[in-house]
Amino acid sequence: MSGSYLSEDEVTAARARELVDAGAAWLLDVREDHEWESGHAPAAHHIPMGELGLRQDELPEDEQILVICAVGGRSRMVTDALLQADYPAANVAGGMLAWQASGGPVSDPLPPGGPLAEPGRPPGASA
Repeated sequence: MSGSYLSEDEVTAARARELVDAGAAWLLDVREDHEWESGHAPAAHHIPMGELGLRQDELPEDEQILVICAVGGRSRMVTDALLQADYPAANVAGGMLAWQASGGPVSDPLPPGGPLAEPGRPPGASA
């Protein structure tokens, strides 16, 4: 997609799916390992938020980056940091919950109605 980037810094899950499906964006999932393992977008690249500084060299510099997490909070922080570092980044509003609700594909999907893992708690752990 070299040179053609989004003007907005946040997109809906439906728009993110369109861009990823068209090969016009690189989807970055910043959730923790146990969240990733509970289900993720098949086209996503996984770099947990806490590892991003050490793994920054894995990010493309010439592609639109869409950042996703569980509900949009962590991905918003990562998006802001990437924009400050001059990466073409946009947050996926609502995160994986919105992605799944909008019909986005998820590998290893949870049972119908099953929530995604909460940050800091493995899938299936009681509250």
